Amino acid sequence: MNRKSSFIFIILLVLVLITACNNKIENIPEEPSANIVKDPVKEPEAIIEVEINEEPEGAPSPLSGIYADEEKLKNRIMAISFDNHPKARWQAGLKDAEIVYEFPVEGPYTRYLGLYIINEPKSIGPIRSARPYLVTMAYEFDAVFVHVGGSEQAKKDIRTLKMAQVDGLTSSSKVFWRDSSKRAPNNMYSSMAVLRQEQKDKGYREEGDYEGFLFDFDNRKRTGDSAKKISIIYNDENKTEYEYDIDNNCYNRFKDGKNHIDEIDKSQITAKNIIIQKASMKVLDREGRLAINLETSGEGLFITKGVANEIKWVKDSRKAKTKYLDLNGDELVLNPGTTWIQIVKPNTELIIE
Repeated sequence: MNRKSSFIFIILLVLVLITACNNKIENIPEEPSANIVKDPVKEPEAIIEVEINEEPEGAPSPLSGIYADEEKLKNRIMAISFDNHPKARWQAGLKDAEIVYEFPVEGPYTRYLGLYIINEPKSIGPIRSARPYLVTMAYEFDAVFVHVGGSEQAKKDIRTLKMAQVDGLTSSSKVFWRDSSKRAPNNMYSSMAVLRQEQKDKGYREEGDYEGFLFDFDNRKRTGDSAKKISIIYNDENKTEYEYDIDNNCYNRFKDGKNHIDEIDKSQITAKNIIIQKASMKVLDREGRLAINLETSGEGLFITKGVANEIKWVKDSRKAKTKYLDLNGDELVLNPGTTWIQIVKPNTELIIE
């Protein structure tokens, strides 16, 4: 091979090698792209909390609809006359009553009647004397009536009706005692445990015979006229007020411009239901003792959940249940909790906002 042919051969060989290298480079697989599509990360499933309304233990009280141990509900009602003279305030154990009545008495004053089944306050008082209308309500509920003496008519009625009673004037100092922080007669006290024991010692029935109230356990919405603030003006020296606490769905109680508190723990007295019962009254004697006509029918107001509605009430006899009715004639359905029943004259000034 001459030099020219050798040179051509070398050129051709170089061209072949270059072509082969280029083919090899083209056949190298590409690197994966930086924009890799990955499997989506699964977010944890949202946990949906389901509120389970457990059935309350026990059974509802016929006075308040509050659930309690069924053995306690067998208790006979204790109806206790509370002193509400300004020198007697504040009262102990009143917050534990399931029903409380406020009645006018002689002078500018009022008196409370507290009804108890399920609660057992360690201190109760000051306890004060009986009046015929207090006797009437205690008799309606077949209660053990707790008082310290009373008007002559009240004491006669108790004997005639053969009521179960615990009287501070005829009981020992183990049943009633004086609180030295207050002056007589505004300082007589007892306790529920002592009164229950006295009930047994006197041989009174342990269970009562009465009709309870109806209750709304479904927490239904109420309609009516706005009733966020209520003023009941018994007279120039005696005023009861309530203010609606929307957060706790109850009414805070005030007496003569001051927070009504319980003497035991200074807690606020509250009400779930307020019934204003208008009843005719007349003065009987020079002391100003009253006759209040409760064995008849009349008008009133039912206040709960921030609203008020007109009602009617009827009581056919001294023993009969006082029925509180809406304007359709249906019995009121209360909200579970404490009920305050305000007994007032038909012309009592009421301010409801």
